[in-house]
Amino acid sequence: MELTSTSFLVTLITVTVLAMLAALLLWNRIPGPGWVRWPVRVLMIALCQLTSIAVIATWINGSYGLYSSWNDLLGTENVQNSSAMTGPPLGRARFTQGGDGTQSTYFRGSHSKLAGQVIVWTPPEYRAPGAEKTRFPVLMLLHGYPGSPRTWIDLGGMPGTLDQLIRLGAAHPFIVVIPDVYPGGVNTDCSNTPARKVASWLAEDVTDLVAKNFRTLPEPGGWGVMGVSTGAFCAAKLPLQYPKVFRAGAALDPDPLTGDPQVLSDPVLRERNSPLWLVRQAKRADVGLFLATSAQDKDSPPAQLEAFSRAAAGSGVRVKTLVRPSGGHNFQTWTAMYPDALGWLSTELSPPGDGRG
Repeated sequence: MELTSTSFLVTLITVTVLAMLAALLLWNRIPGPGWVRWPVRVLMIALCQLTSIAVIATWINGSYGLYSSWNDLLGTENVQNSSAMTGPPLGRARFTQGGDGTQSTYFRGSHSKLAGQVIVWTPPEYRAPGAEKTRFPVLMLLHGYPGSPRTWIDLGGMPGTLDQLIRLGAAHPFIVVIPDVYPGGVNTDCSNTPARKVASWLAEDVTDLVAKNFRTLPEPGGWGVMGVSTGAFCAAKLPLQYPKVFRAGAALDPDPLTGDPQVLSDPVLRERNSPLWLVRQAKRADVGLFLATSAQDKDSPPAQLEAFSRAAAGSGVRVKTLVRPSGGHNFQTWTAMYPDALGWLSTELSPPGDGRG
């Protein structure tokens, strides 16, 4: 049973209710002398408190996305060296159909030599009669740290929310791609480092995989990226680093746009991989960026969006910002930003078509 699943939370609530009922019913029915009855009563109280705390902790984790899996919670994620990572190469990657309408695979990239999971969802329009030759725009979703591709599904309500917006005509029918943002468990803020080429994994390996297996529009006009938190930092920087791959990026509550010293300790490497430095170097780049946060988010303050907009002036990069009046650094805030972000991405990226226009 997944840590973030609704069934796990319901099970905990049920156990808590049963523990409380048992304590009420058995309080005066415990046999034996007092020195036996009172320790048993203390244990019943402790069980009620323990289960109640577990319910509250699980609810908080689900609301804020603190831990995405049991391995994440227990610190048993499989961290590997990139040179030791194994998995089938691009040509032998096989997608497995999931019960929620998604497909997933695990493969090893030829550019980065990293291996990780990739989840793909195709909209109903992809399989509609007469659409056999229609190509679709691609939206890559980048999760935060800690997190996993499943975070977007279990906590972020995707791709269900996108499907609703498509039905309303408020967003393009995108092929949704959800890759592992830090294959092997090492976060580099989606950067290429001497040890791990995570930017190449996302912008070259994952895109090659999807283009080979699905009817996608050509890069860059049909390709965009959207992320939250650390993934938002990546969504702001990847289109600037790879303008021939991604036309647009939507960053929801991005981490500091100057980079995180705890992630990249080398100051030069950190600067050269920061969206703020990259946008200052951009010259006539055909790239659009949507940056959003809330006035209450101390992890992603509105001031950094203003600084980024000033830095982008004259670069040719199209920047749109959104500051919501309230909200924390969590999926409750981010899901409220989806309509604005996905609607904007639909104006920046090409709609489904034959791929020739």
